[in-house]
Amino acid sequence: MDETSPDSPQQVRPFFSPLRASLRRLLFFGSVVLVNLAATYWLYDLFSRAGMHRAHLLLLVVFFILNGLLVLGSFHALFGAWDIVWGRKRAVRITKLAEEAGDAPLARRYAVVMPVYNEDCHRFCARIEAIHRSIEATGHLRSFDFFILSDTRDLDLWVLEETAWTNLCRKLGGFGRIYYRRRRKNENRKAGNIGDFVRTWGGGYEGMVVLDADSLMDGGDILKMTRVMEAYPNLGILQTPPRLIRGSSVFTRLQQFAMRLYGPLFIRGLNWWQLGGGSYWGHNALIRVKPFSDFCELPDLPGREPFGGKILSHDFVEAALMVSQGWEVWLAWDIEGTYEEAPPTLIDHLKRDRRWCQGNLQHLWLIFARKLPLTVRAHLFMGIMAYLGSPLWFLFLIFGTWVAWDRAGSELSNLPYDETLVGRWLEIGGIEQSLILTGFIFLLLFLPKILAVTGALLVPRVRRSFGGACPLIAGTLLETVISMLLAPCVMAAHTFMVLSIVLGRAVGWGSQNREADGTGWREALAVHATPTVIGIGWAVLAWNISPVFAAWMSPILLGLILCIPVSVWTSRARYGTALAKRRILATPEELDPPAVLKLADLAKASLDPALDASAPGRHGVIAAVVDPYVNGVHVSLLEPADLSSENEALVERCLTEGPGALSKDEMIELLYLAPGMLMLHRAVWLRPEEGIHAVWTQAVESYRRRIDTTGGEDLA
Repeated sequence: MDETSPDSPQQVRPFFSPLRASLRRLLFFGSVVLVNLAATYWLYDLFSRAGMHRAHLLLLVVFFILNGLLVLGSFHALFGAWDIVWGRKRAVRITKLAEEAGDAPLARRYAVVMPVYNEDCHRFCARIEAIHRSIEATGHLRSFDFFILSDTRDLDLWVLEETAWTNLCRKLGGFGRIYYRRRRKNENRKAGNIGDFVRTWGGGYEGMVVLDADSLMDGGDILKMTRVMEAYPNLGILQTPPRLIRGSSVFTRLQQFAMRLYGPLFIRGLNWWQLGGGSYWGHNALIRVKPFSDFCELPDLPGREPFGGKILSHDFVEAALMVSQGWEVWLAWDIEGTYEEAPPTLIDHLKRDRRWCQGNLQHLWLIFARKLPLTVRAHLFMGIMAYLGSPLWFLFLIFGTWVAWDRAGSELSNLPYDETLVGRWLEIGGIEQSLILTGFIFLLLFLPKILAVTGALLVPRVRRSFGGACPLIAGTLLETVISMLLAPCVMAAHTFMVLSIVLGRAVGWGSQNREADGTGWREALAVHATPTVIGIGWAVLAWNISPVFAAWMSPILLGLILCIPVSVWTSRARYGTALAKRRILATPEELDPPAVLKLADLAKASLDPALDASAPGRHGVIAAVVDPYVNGVHVSLLEPADLSSENEALVERCLTEGPGALSKDEMIELLYLAPGMLMLHRAVWLRPEEGIHAVWTQAVESYRRRIDTTGGEDLA
């Protein structure tokens, strides 16, 4: 680190006044607690009117937690709206500080790092190309290097990544600035991948922009972030709020519309109280490398997975470690050029949630750890409750059904008891009191939507960016209805996730599906059969209790019963396209694509027929052996090694019996052996056909067919 950089953040006064931050947090969380206590007492008073049931105490406990989460979310939107309307000038941080820093060359160097795992190499290379060109347009490309950090386990994809990276460097002049590395052992998943980069190359950089394989960021905004990091030495992590893009299915269009319309309220509300004690979301963030290296080495949790072992949701913990050491973590709410993609179907979304669920529940070990600031505990708590909230909601519904069943089965009429505190003070009956509580709950549920839509309709620029008033209102109504249908299905899925984790079933590490090719009926039936059966059985039970109770439960029961057709319908890209033609669920990025998104759509630098490992007959590993150019690229990325007699025997087996005769570990060993790959390449071209396996002769023959087709003009 530069000599002018502080060794610890305490050398510089905090950017946010500690007194001001404490008062804001007291006001925010105090308001949440008071409102929740009032609502819980209101429900207790209502139960007292009807006569306390043995399940009422359980209902009150669960209601207190669930309603607290609901109030917490709604108040984020409420305080965010307040900050947007009255605190705009005081709330601006990143863009304003970047302007104050001037336009001089950056004093330090920065890395743009993209960890990948079994991804489409041309898609993530297109994003790297777009970011590269976007930063180049700012005139500050010299201050940045780019790293593709591969943990890919698919051997064919490994070779495709190498050729795509080589083409990318050739077209952009990026050799010595765009780097590719594949880890031989992918220990500790993404956290281990980033940690390996920090230990190996981190010393050469002041900060690193951490991306996901589906991330995209505008170069101008990256420059602003680095200027702020240079200007403020206490800043450890600068997290941006990514916007969802490229949604083609109904499900992804719903997600990106909701996040784009309602998200700014929650982001501003979150920023209002967290200030310098923010969180890190794992990607689309700028991290100062030195303190990250010093303090963010993650320990193994006690015990085995799923609750012990390696920490899955590492990002929250890394931010917690930063803040606990005095470094500040900011939320760059006003940085707009930050994007990511979402899973295309509900089932893909739930698969990703399974991994996040286990990771967040691991934080139960950490939330009560010593010396953690309030903001850190609050972020860990919200992450845990994002998944524990579903089984609690499920329990609340079960307890409510129990009360209704017990009262219906007793065949006793309830004698109203009006001598309660609320009844005496407000002089209202039990029916009015229950209606007021119901209205309050619905107000909390829909307040963020009401505030966001009202604000968008009142601001012409925002209204036009969503396609106009009519598409905006239609999209909001559609999103509300479908979200209500999806919520019970997600509740059931999260409940089963938590149960499976409690029972000790750890999650694997799979690549994410980023294509919207739809969910089949058979897959939907396999995944959603249990919630559907529960919904049907529950509906029969509710009707037997009372038609009124069944009507009261109908939003939940319909969501469970219809989860299979809703899951299939929302996965279809053709329905999403039909909505897009009418500008329903449209977002500003869809109607007026930003420059960096256009660059990514046009990016083709990783594609070149002269260096291609995807040709029919010589794909992936086969190309790495047979194709002269692909073999040369692959061998050039390997470390020097000697060829032992055991290695020679391995080469001979692969040559005569084909790659299918080798185990995956043996094939990996061979692919990492430079002299072995060169020996294989020479042999498949020089040996007679009778001495090698047919897979090699067919690959060589594909070149002859190409020569015959082109008249010998293009050997490649």
